[in-house]
Amino acid sequence: MKSRLVASAAISALVLLGATGCTFISPQATTIEYSASDGVNVSDSDGPIDVRNAFIVANEDGSVGNFIAGVVNPTGDEATLTITIAGLDPMTVTVPANRTISFGADGEEPLRIDGLDTMPGATIEMHFQSGDGAGTKTEVPVLDGSLSYYADLVPTESTPEPTPKPMPTDTAAPAPQE
Repeated sequence: MKSRLVASAAISALVLLGATGCTFISPQATTIEYSASDGVNVSDSDGPIDVRNAFIVANEDGSVGNFIAGVVNPTGDEATLTITIAGLDPMTVTVPANRTISFGADGEEPLRIDGLDTMPGATIEMHFQSGDGAGTKTEVPVLDGSLSYYADLVPTESTPEPTPKPMPTDTAAPAPQE
């Protein structure tokens, strides 16, 4: 009778260990970092600036794109980020101290990329460099405007000219001089 009880306890322990033991050797999914959106995150380990949720929304033929991202400067000093795509002129962004610039959101215009030559659905290699470091190369997704929340980010064929702002006028009459 005692041997049955011991055997039953041993089998129960083996079943319990077999059912829960896989968590000892598999990685915990909640500790794996990933981009929870369509874009990618870029951390330049040598520089002060981080790029969050970076992606490009391109027109139908992929000739023009708008770079969309949050550019974060967590330092107390103004910093510059240089973004390079092979064959195109580098783009430079200056970010004030302790600020985030959200290209394509919060009233900020996206960065226009003429001569993109990458179809939506593909990725393009971009180089992000800030500070004195060598920078980081990352594959950035190129999307289209088929999703309603990206439709207004598709670049137009021509770059609109900035509208001039009227100069403020002084409405007070000048004081008479004697």
